[in-house]
Amino acid sequence: MSKSKNLVPCLAWVKQGCAKQKPDKVTIEKEELRRIIEESQNKLDADDASDNDMSEDEQDAVAAAIEKSQKVAGAIKTTPGKVDKRKRKQDDSEDADDIVKKYGLEDYDNEESAPDFSNSIGGLTPFASNEEDPYITLKDDVDSDEEDFILKPTDNLLVLGRITEEAAILEVHIYNEELNNLFVHHDYILPTFPLVSEWLDFDVADGSKGNFIALGTMEPDIGIWDLDVVDSLEPVCVLKGKKKLSKKKEMKKKDNLTDGHSSSVLDLSWNRNVRNVLASASADRTVCLWDLAEGKVVSTLKHHEKEVQCVTWHPVEQQLLLTGSFDNYAAVTDCRSPLDSVKKWKFDGEIERALWNHLSPFHFLASTEKGMLYEVDVRQEKPLFTLSAHEQGVTGISLSSQIPGLLVTTSPDKYLKVWDIQDSKPSLILSRNLKMDILHCVSCNPDHPFVFAIGGNKDFKVWDIRESAAVRRHFLSRMPAPLAAECAGDDEDLPEDTAADAMADLNMDDDEDMAEEEEMLAGDRGLIKASQSTNGGLAKKKKRKRKKKHTVPM
Repeated sequence: MSKSKNLVPCLAWVKQGCAKQKPDKVTIEKEELRRIIEESQNKLDADDASDNDMSEDEQDAVAAAIEKSQKVAGAIKTTPGKVDKRKRKQDDSEDADDIVKKYGLEDYDNEESAPDFSNSIGGLTPFASNEEDPYITLKDDVDSDEEDFILKPTDNLLVLGRITEEAAILEVHIYNEELNNLFVHHDYILPTFPLVSEWLDFDVADGSKGNFIALGTMEPDIGIWDLDVVDSLEPVCVLKGKKKLSKKKEMKKKDNLTDGHSSSVLDLSWNRNVRNVLASASADRTVCLWDLAEGKVVSTLKHHEKEVQCVTWHPVEQQLLLTGSFDNYAAVTDCRSPLDSVKKWKFDGEIERALWNHLSPFHFLASTEKGMLYEVDVRQEKPLFTLSAHEQGVTGISLSSQIPGLLVTTSPDKYLKVWDIQDSKPSLILSRNLKMDILHCVSCNPDHPFVFAIGGNKDFKVWDIRESAAVRRHFLSRMPAPLAAECAGDDEDLPEDTAADAMADLNMDDDEDMAEEEEMLAGDRGLIKASQSTNGGLAKKKKRKRKKKHTVPM
């Protein structure tokens, strides 16, 4: 049985109170819609022409860069079944002739046919609104879903990039921890594969505060979308990368090149202390510093020798920028004098993620494609600790927004792990196979320190990790009083997280799942300290005292 693609390579939270209570709805005029369609079609045609003009060496170089810079793209598997259909096409030709005769399909073209939108982006938007679509008999009800459309003060937005068989989509979900709600509020169709997202509040139009998401994609451009505007067909601003010109055009139009990136954008970081500054890392081996007020690059950093995979501004020191690259180096740069003030640390493997510890500003974390995790004090030459965190690369790391030492990591090995790295002494608290295949990213909710969003090959999940007894017990003393009160008396895993429930989802035809069953019966896998492990047996769970659920089912 074939499975559809449902990949979530990137996601980002929006803090409570940052979004409009009632988002705006776009009313698109016919002429504006026609312009957008034509521009999009022209861009697609130009890209096709540019690809045809490239030499074999150039095509090989582009293919190698894409393969290296976008590992998650390789995780998308071809849907089974399509190849077999093509193979049977010739054999079934006689049956096809019978069908044509039976239903009189020879005269099909003589009938009046609808406009053909299949060869252009117009096929997605043949009508400007549902009111104009003659095939929709139930017109929009103004009052329907109005309650869900209006945001509450306790709502968080969760913005994620999604790849399906049909399209690339930017989805905006509403998450309300108090009401245990999670649902799609609105979405946008994207022109290409999203790689990374970064929230910012800087309005490029006038510098005022707003609610925006910057997207890095397989293209060198960076799109900025207004999350407070529903039904947009294009971003409010595009930070342009270098044009991809053929050899013939490149000789005549060198002046058309801009100062942006020339390859995929792999990471983004908004400077919260200097609101008009955005940093971007790229497969072209550079880091660009953008002035959002001007919409242009003000500085280009070239201190890495290979693709730059990650970039993040220091949470306090506005001039310090942390980067990580495929050249095995993590670097901290003082952007006031970027040529002279670069300090580097070399690790064993390509850097997958790098992250400042916002609760310990002298420290940062770095992970590699070999599954290693390092903590570094910028005042020292050697790491504070070196940890073999996963069997494969560590593609997601996220610190709790409020709980010191609480770290969550994800990996293509399919596991999410919860760590305590307090005092630079890492210990494993919890390890879970979330049944989402390869895990690409993880991010902590800024308002709820135990709520994490995880993106993988099979959709995404929002999980309050306090569902694990091991997590509750270990971090109870560091919880704020209201959270600690909710967990008081819960000494065992809650029903949603029991070994029995996990076993119910296993496919016993899979040897790996059978081995996992045996491990679950023995308790939480790989816990370092026996005092931290949960009761892995099938003993009856006592009634929990908390009334509300913390896990949002997908």
